[in-house]
Order: sequence, then C-alpha cells, then structure tokens
Amino acid sequence: MKRIALLGMPNTGKSTLFNRITGASARVGNWPGVTVDLLAAKLLIAGQMAEIVDLPGIYDLHGYSDDEKLVRHFLETQPIDLLLIAVNAMQLERQLILAMQLASLGKASVIAVNMIDEARHAGLGIDTERLSAGLNLPVVAISAKYGQGQAELMAAVAAKLPQAALPSGKMAAEAASRLAEDDSFEVRSAELVAAAVDVPHLLPERFSDRLDRVLMHNVFGLPLFFIAMFFVFAGVFWLGAPIQDVLKNAFDWFGEALLKPLLAPLPELLRGFLIDGLYGGISTVAAFVPVVVLFFFFMAVVEDSGYLSRAAYLMDALMARLGLDGRSFVMLLMGFGCNVPALMGTRVMRSRALRLLSMLIIPFSLCSARLQVFIFIIAALFSPHAAPWVLMSLYLMSFATAFGTALIFGRGKAFRSEEPFVIELPPYRFPTLRQVWMRGWLEVRHFLLRATKIIVAGVVLVWLLTHLPVGVEAASADSYAGYLGRWMQPILSPLGIDEKLTIALIFGFVAKEVVIGALAVIYGLEGSALTEHIAGSLSLIQAYSFMLFCLIYTPCLSTIATLKAESRSLKFAALAVAWPLALAWCASFVFYQVALRLTGQ
Repeated sequence: MKRIALLGMPNTGKSTLFNRITGASARVGNWPGVTVDLLAAKLLIAGQMAEIVDLPGIYDLHGYSDDEKLVRHFLETQPIDLLLIAVNAMQLERQLILAMQLASLGKASVIAVNMIDEARHAGLGIDTERLSAGLNLPVVAISAKYGQGQAELMAAVAAKLPQAALPSGKMAAEAASRLAEDDSFEVRSAELVAAAVDVPHLLPERFSDRLDRVLMHNVFGLPLFFIAMFFVFAGVFWLGAPIQDVLKNAFDWFGEALLKPLLAPLPELLRGFLIDGLYGGISTVAAFVPVVVLFFFFMAVVEDSGYLSRAAYLMDALMARLGLDGRSFVMLLMGFGCNVPALMGTRVMRSRALRLLSMLIIPFSLCSARLQVFIFIIAALFSPHAAPWVLMSLYLMSFATAFGTALIFGRGKAFRSEEPFVIELPPYRFPTLRQVWMRGWLEVRHFLLRATKIIVAGVVLVWLLTHLPVGVEAASADSYAGYLGRWMQPILSPLGIDEKLTIALIFGFVAKEVVIGALAVIYGLEGSALTEHIAGSLSLIQAYSFMLFCLIYTPCLSTIATLKAESRSLKFAALAVAWPLALAWCASFVFYQVALRLTGQ
C-alpha cells in the first residue's frame, strides 16, 4: 500500500485539505518509532490503495520544536511514497522555502497552492505552470474550503504515486548538505514568486482588516472575546437542554415500557445490574451527548473562523506576566474540548520551561466531560435564566485557577522561559457547513469512542461497589462504596459534599464522564427521576461547591498519562496530580463556608 505524507506550514489549510480528501474516514493511530498520534486515512487513488498521513504543521525542516522534530523523525524512519505539500497562496514567497526543503529530500512530491479563492479575491494572479517549471514539480491551485481544483490535485497525485520511494534513511544521510542549501532556497523562492505571481499595485483593504479594528481593539478586544464565548456557552445550554430532555424522556420510556418487562424473569441481582447499573448509568450519560456535540460544532466554527489566533494575540501581554504566552492561551481553549490533545499541542513550543508551565495549567480547562456533569446539575437546580450565568462562572473560574497557577509557579526557575511569542493571524473566514461538520464529527467520534469504553467500565465498577457484599442495601453505609465514602467524609464534609457525591468524585478520577453515570447507579435512579432527586437533596450552595471541586480537582487518568508521557518526568506528573487536588479542596472549602455564613444557613 502506498503512503502519502501531507505537510505544510501552520495556517495553510492543511487539515481542511485532509478532511476534503478523506471525508469522514480519518482515524487516529500511533506510529512505531513516533511517540504521537497522527491522523491517517485510506483511500483509493487511480485503482491502488493509499494511506494519507496528516503531519503537524511546521515552519522549517531544521527547527527544534517537538513538532518539527516529529516531522523530521517521521520522514527519516517511515516509508513514504509521496509528499503532498500544502502552501498558502497568499504567502508564497515564504512558504515555498519549506516546499523546496521537502522536495530536496528526493521523494516524489506534489505542491498544492491552497486558498486560491482568497488570492484571486485580493487580485493576485498565480501562474502555476511557471511555478511548476521553476520547481520541476507538479503545482496545482486549489481551494480546500470549497473543493476547487481537487480533481486536478488528485490526478497529479495519482500520476506521481507509481514512482518508487527512496530509502527512508536518505534524509538523515543528506541532512548536513541540505542545511547549506537553505540560503539558495530563499533566493529561488523570491525569483519564482516575482516571475509567477502577478501582484496589483494597490491591494484592496481586506474585510479582516476592517473587522480587526474592532475585535483587536486594545481596550474592547478582550471584553468582546469573552462576550462571544459567553454566547457560545449559552447556545450550548439553550439549544442542548431541550434535546437532552427529549432523550431523557425517551430513555425513561424505553426502560419502563420495554426493558423492565423483558428482563423481569431474570434473577433480581442480575436484573438490577442490567437495568439500574448498566442501562441506568449509560442512558443518563447518553442523554448529554447532544450538549457535547453542540459544543464541538460551535468551537469548530470559532476555531476555523480565525478568531482563536486573535484571542491568543490579545491575551499575550497578560499571559507574559504569568510566565506564559499567547500559544498557552490557545492550548487552554483547546482543552475545553479535551485536555489530552491540548497537552500534545504544546509541542509547538521550543522552550521546555514554557511547555511544562502550559501543561500544568491546561488540565484546569473545563473539558467536555466536565461540561456534562455541570449541565446535569445546573439544569436540575437552577432556573433557565440563571443557568447560562452559572455555567459562565465556572468557565471564568477555570481561567482563574489556570492563571493563578501560572502566577504561582511561573516565577520558579524550572518554569521560567524567555522564548519570544510569534503567531500568524490568518484572515477571517466563514467556514462552510461541510467544514464545520467534518471538524465537529471527527472530534465527536473520537470523544464517543474514548468515552464509551470508560463509561461502561466505570458504571459496572460503581454498581459492584454499591451492591456488594451480597445482601446489603444498595449504596448503603454497609456496602463497599459506603465504606469508601465514609472513610473520605472527614475530608469532604466541610465542603458540603456528602458520602454519595464523594463516591462519584472518586470515580471521576478515572474519567469525568463517569460522574453522571455513577450518580445514576448510586441513587438507583435515571433520567427525570434522578434529576428530581438531585434537585431535592442538594442545596444551591452544595451543588456549586460540588461543581467547583469537580472542575478543579485531579485530572482524569488519560490526562495524567499524557502529562507523564509529554513531560517525561514522574515528578512533574505527581505535581500535576497533587496541586489541583489541594487547590480544589481550598477553593470549595472557602466558597462553601463563606456562602453558608453569608446566607445564615
């Protein structure tokens, strides 16, 4: 099977091109010799099966960031039949240098000049035939966003694929000689662009420039960003809650009308396990999937629009005072989806100190797993008018704990960095529905595949602990879970967290997705009945204290494993576990005790 490596600088539309070519068939796989997960997909090209691998965006083949090292290592160690190199039509002179570096490896290559629609709108005329002759490579103008030029690009790829690949070690053997060629690449790139690109004497003012005067304002920029994010979170709640109610009612009806009569002949213990344990836990969590789906789709719109890069620029001055930079803020925002890919995204940072500090704060991001828990509790106890504000307060608390942590640890020698902050600001783009769907669906599918296994295992374990030893009342003080909750009570009762909530938090350490399923199993209720019980058994102060603790405390096991792997330090991983746990206890304790006194309870 042939293998195609997709490469390019950041913001070239490389991921959009990958999604356009592969459709929804992409998978995440771990590569031998490369300690990272990469997106890959198989597709049929000119009658032969080929695998296309989406590599991280890099600026230079000889750089020192982890992403650049990863790409270089992949090219050195993996058999590759063709390099598909994406370049931004608006930045050809700079981006052709990387294309020349890659083409010098001696591997079959095709260059895709992406965003040709934006170039034409700006009045740029690009002669791809002259570029192709100058580079001695196929050059195809495309718009990955709208699918323009895709057929021509795939034809060029098909024509180059039959050529045999060079041995994978060739790059390593010729690395030194290629370093001397980089200066000549810059000269050739400038000459090619001058000959092949027709630039108008006066470029029209771009829509992005006019919009940036408002959204990048030095006074109003940040408030406007947080207002925009509030509407994103409010939209997730307002649109997701009604869908969630419909699903809860459907699951309730299925359990009562069909499942219970069907399983009635089974022994009581087995019937309880299947209905109250497995079905109750999983269906309660499944009702919140629409909320997660909406979140990923909304964030795909914000990210693909180019607004997140602006947010990073706006936040850089504040982040610098904390020992971080704008990239750290972008990774913090990425963590809203899942902490794991955000942690892996810190590889773009060359400074180890900056990277470690960024990794320390990312787990404070309110990830989609925590979002399920908060939506469930907020919907049960707070009015529809107050709900978005409660959710927004948790997001703000997420930022506060992250920034506070950076302020405390950023002054330490191990976390101090002097690496300058450089980021490209791509033009604002209106993502197409197809783009949003593809981006959101890949995130949702990855979340569901990961969460399903964890939730099933967690729910089963919670049911066993709450129903064993045999003969005890479910979730009573005599069950194994009861012993565990009672043992933890002296620590968590000053926070307003009772024994049953304690058990849910313990399983939340495995994965935050398990918390809601654990509550369903612990209380022996599901759907609307569980919501009503939670509303009747918790005060608003207790509920918020519980959510505050759940927001801050120790990240899930997969996040901890990623922290250990990315930092290559057991001491750092231990700090990333202990510090959030201590901070969560202090924050919840202060909130609960102060709130009790202020309300006179």
